[in-house]
Amino acid sequence: MTAPPLRRETVSDQLYTRLRDRILGGSLPAGQALTAEREMAAEHGVNRHAVREAVKRLQQARLVEVSHGGRTLVLDWRHTAGLDLATGLAESGQGPDLPELARDAMEMRACIGADAARLCAARSTDAQAAAVAEAAGRYAAAGPDLAALGAADVAWWRLIVEGSGNLAYLLAFNTLVGGALDTAGIPMSLRTAELLDVQAHLRLAAHIAEREPGPAERLARELLSRSVPPTTAAAEPSAAGARTAASPHKAGEPT
Repeated sequence: MTAPPLRRETVSDQLYTRLRDRILGGSLPAGQALTAEREMAAEHGVNRHAVREAVKRLQQARLVEVSHGGRTLVLDWRHTAGLDLATGLAESGQGPDLPELARDAMEMRACIGADAARLCAARSTDAQAAAVAEAAGRYAAAGPDLAALGAADVAWWRLIVEGSGNLAYLLAFNTLVGGALDTAGIPMSLRTAELLDVQAHLRLAAHIAEREPGPAERLARELLSRSVPPTTAAAEPSAAGARTAASPHKAGEPT
């Protein structure tokens, strides 16, 4: 069976995307061997150099590996791929649905942000803590426009994550704000409650400046969790849950 011809520009990128989507969608299941280089070139109407480049990118993404026998085998991407694949999942429409991917990304953001706030309060330098406080002031001046608040929020959280001193958190932050969150199409309306709570941002900056790791972590988790989309079950609250939701409280205060 001959596949549809690829456009002639950047054919290796196109072939990579085509093969990636087949792996994510399951038509190339884990354990299956890719066809030989010559056959793949003929199937997709490209030269062998383009095939080699595409397969190399698949290897870098940990979607395939070359076995000792020389065959290129498809891997189980859920066990081998890294966070950068989240962008590919969103772009391809394969794998988890976009709403599920958006929820997962926002849950991860809440976890990383809460611990980054704790670490920033515990071990940031005085200059870093002061920069967080100054950025919180700029955040307060950015409202009430949600787009302006969103941009100021990213800049503020970057300072907090940098102040945490955790490079892994910083790289994950870069992936979330530069790829997975944008590509998954997180609606700004979902983040309204979080972004408009300027006082919570200012209090969190104060916890960091006053070296209060516990309160900083709790407030950050509560604030960021507001933007996590509910699961299907959570979208249908019980009567008790509805009564709780009808009694709003400020971020960081006990319910």
